[in-house]
Amino acid sequence: MKTLPLDQIHERSGATFRDDHGWRVPACYGDELSEYSAVRDGGAGLIDLSERGRLQVSGSEASLFLNGLITNDMKTLAEHYWMPAVFPNVQGRLLAAVRVIRLSDELEKKRPVFLIDTEPASHEVVLKTIGRFTLAGDFHVADLSEATVQLSLQGAKAAAIASAVLGPTVQDLGRDGVLEVSSEQAAVTVIRGTHTGADGFDLISETSRAADLWDSLIKAGAQPVGRDAFEMSRVEAGIAVFGRDMDETNVVTETNLDHAISFTKGCYLGQEIIIRIKHRGHVAKKLTGLLFDEQAPIETGAVITSAEGKEIGRVTSATFSPRLKATIALGYVRYEYLSEGTAVNVQTASGLLPAKVHELPFVGSAN
Repeated sequence: MKTLPLDQIHERSGATFRDDHGWRVPACYGDELSEYSAVRDGGAGLIDLSERGRLQVSGSEASLFLNGLITNDMKTLAEHYWMPAVFPNVQGRLLAAVRVIRLSDELEKKRPVFLIDTEPASHEVVLKTIGRFTLAGDFHVADLSEATVQLSLQGAKAAAIASAVLGPTVQDLGRDGVLEVSSEQAAVTVIRGTHTGADGFDLISETSRAADLWDSLIKAGAQPVGRDAFEMSRVEAGIAVFGRDMDETNVVTETNLDHAISFTKGCYLGQEIIIRIKHRGHVAKKLTGLLFDEQAPIETGAVITSAEGKEIGRVTSATFSPRLKATIALGYVRYEYLSEGTAVNVQTASGLLPAKVHELPFVGSAN
């Protein structure tokens, strides 16, 4: 089992651990509701996302090659900004959902430098997909995942805390903005974006400086947040995770990732299928929310049925929402049952549990 670079720091903070996609990650630091409150109720939670993949791509042909592999338009991505994108296959199905971050261009050769931020479950497939082009031209790939850590501040005070540690320019960073700063603790790439529906900043730094950066953020007022509280916030925000809420069996447009697709750019892998579905008007099923009247455990893969007993979908993620004081879930539901408030049932170990279809997000507004 892989460990995170900050494991000793987490242990010192009182964390309990869980295996998550083959990683030993902090599940809780002692009080998941307090951790959740840091994100939702005016504070700032500090989450270790270092198990994510970070791939640096550079070269004069980097934009050209990447543009033929992803759904969004690389030509519109300016220096010091990021965009969401999807790596589809030729059938228009999902290989990975990523963030493409444009860093400072190389000064001498004026070549662009990109950082691809991908989830743990899709790290290897993205590396393999783009690695094929390293011999095809001026296109270079470096896997920085082991050499760096990724910390995320999420919550209303995220900007203030990031600014206190890294300097006042961080607070002025706009939505989808990227900033490269140096501080006494470390050289840090700052990415403004949410994983919870709350305001957020991801901080990427060298592994050797990770402990100093973590301690500085805690001293400035951030509260460590484990995966249990993070999962509550993520599902509330309706943010899908690859390997759980979406995978290679899903057509891209089923997954609420239309904001990661350019419908006007030139040719890319799987474009014909994706555009055809768009012009058809809708997909056969789509990821949506489910709101339950009572608190109950819901298993991943639980069957969703209509009021008449017809199977219409399956649950992908479920959690308890402290804000709504109810169990909530993400799941795929057939198009004809997607209307807000549609009554459905979910098959659980204890029998059928009634729920209603709920538009996403439940809470917050994801970037």
